[in-house]
Amino acid sequence: MAFTNTKGRYASFGIVTSLPDDIIDTFWYIIDNYLKGVFELDHLLQFELLNNKGKLTFRFSEEHLDTQVSFDFTYPFDPFYPRQIFVTDNKGRETIMLSDEYFMM
Repeated sequence: MAFTNTKGRYASFGIVTSLPDDIIDTFWYIIDNYLKGVFELDHLLQFELLNNKGKLTFRFSEEHLDTQVSFDFTYPFDPFYPRQIFVTDNKGRETIMLSDEYFMM
């Protein structure tokens, strides 16, 4: 199962230049506190950043799951944030990246 043997955590150039640090850290917080041990996680997690009445919502989904889970936070929503974010686990090297960066791999 993915995301169980973390050796390092990284953010791609696209992520670092388009999201504040606290929002990047929130992805790891969600994974560690709400997804691990609750769902059998694949090596690719998908998130969407959504506007919820001016605040930021993180929506988690995986291809094999019929369930989507949304996490509401008090961060202000910014329309310039990327909408789709991928988080990958490559043998313990976990990376947050833009969807375009993932498809270029």
